[in-house]
Amino acid sequence: MITDQQKTILIRKNIIQACKAFREKHPFLRHQDLIGAGIFTISVSAITVASIYYLQGYLSAWILIPWNAFWMGILHEMEHDLIHYMYFKKNHLIANVMLGIGWIARPLTINPWFRRDLHFHHHKYSGTIHDVEERGVTNGDKWSLKRLISTPDLLLGGIMRSVQIRKDIIAAVRSGAISREQALRFKHIKVYGMLPFSLFLYFIWYGFLIYFIFNGLNHVGVLSYSPPAWINNSMEWIHPLVVILIAPNILRQFCLHFITSNLHYYGDVESGNIMQQTQILNIWWTFPMQIFCFFFGYTHAIHHFHVNETFYVRHFTRHAAWKIMKEHGVRFNDMGTFERSNRYQIPENGAMG
Repeated sequence: MITDQQKTILIRKNIIQACKAFREKHPFLRHQDLIGAGIFTISVSAITVASIYYLQGYLSAWILIPWNAFWMGILHEMEHDLIHYMYFKKNHLIANVMLGIGWIARPLTINPWFRRDLHFHHHKYSGTIHDVEERGVTNGDKWSLKRLISTPDLLLGGIMRSVQIRKDIIAAVRSGAISREQALRFKHIKVYGMLPFSLFLYFIWYGFLIYFIFNGLNHVGVLSYSPPAWINNSMEWIHPLVVILIAPNILRQFCLHFITSNLHYYGDVESGNIMQQTQILNIWWTFPMQIFCFFFGYTHAIHHFHVNETFYVRHFTRHAAWKIMKEHGVRFNDMGTFERSNRYQIPENGAMG
C-alpha cells in the first residue's frame, strides 16, 4: 500500500513537471522579476488611480471598496511570493521596497518581515498548536459568532484567543516541540508586528463603526445625541481613509481568512504529512470570497506540495495539479471541516460533506 509520503513525492513531481512544461511553452515567464514588478505596479496603480477618482467625486464608495479589495488581494499574493524570495533575489532593496509598499496598501496585517518567520514556521509545522500564522486567523476554532466576528480582525481575534494560544505555546516549549527562542520570537511578533500601522488603523475602524452606529440610531430617533464638533470634523479625513484603505482590507481579510482557515487542517495532523495539511476549497458558494483573495482556495494546497512557484503559474497549471492530487487522495471541498473545527480526522460514520 502506498504511503502518504510516497503520494506526496508523486504529487510534487507531477506538479513540478506541469509547471516546467508551462514555463517552457511560454518563454516570457523566465523574466520572473519583470513579471512580478509589472503585476505589483499595475495593482498599486489601480488602487491609487481609483482612489483619486473617488476623492474627486467621480467614483462611488460602493464601487471603490470591492475594487481596491480585489487588487489588495493580488498584493497579498505578491507579498506571499516575496516572503518566499521569488522576485529580485539578487536585489534585496527592490524586494524590500515592494514588501513595504505592499504592507502600506494592506496595513491591517502584520509586518511582512515578521510574517516571514511565522510563514516558514507554518510550512514546517502546519496544523500544530504552535502554527501561529493559521491559528491567528481562526484556524482550529469552533465555529461560532465569536469566530465569525474575529475572522477579518487580527487585533480583536488575537485578543480573544491570546490566553489559549499562550498556554499552547508554553505547553509546546515544555514538551520540546519548539524551542524557547522560537516562543520568544512569537512574543516579539505579537508585541511589535502590528506597529506602526495596524493598531492605529484598527482603532480608527472601531471608532468609525461606533460613530456610524450612533448616527444611525440618531437618524431613526432612538437617540438624540450629537457628537462633539471635533469628532464630526475628524470624519472629514477618517471617512475617506476608511473607504480607500480600511474597509477594502476588512473585506479582503474576511474572505482570505475564511478561506485559508478552512482549507487548512488543525490539531490532529500527522507531523510533516503534507497530505493531511490542506484541502482544495473551490466549492461554488465560495466564489464571491475567492475573488477578493485571488482564488486562494483553488491553489494554496498546491503551494504546500510545490513551494517555490509563483501564484500566477499555480493558477495556470491548477487543473493538472488537481488531477494528480485527486487521484492520490487530497481532499476537495470537505465541508465537514466546519463541524469538526478543522480537524483532519473524520469521526466514524461521519461524512466529508
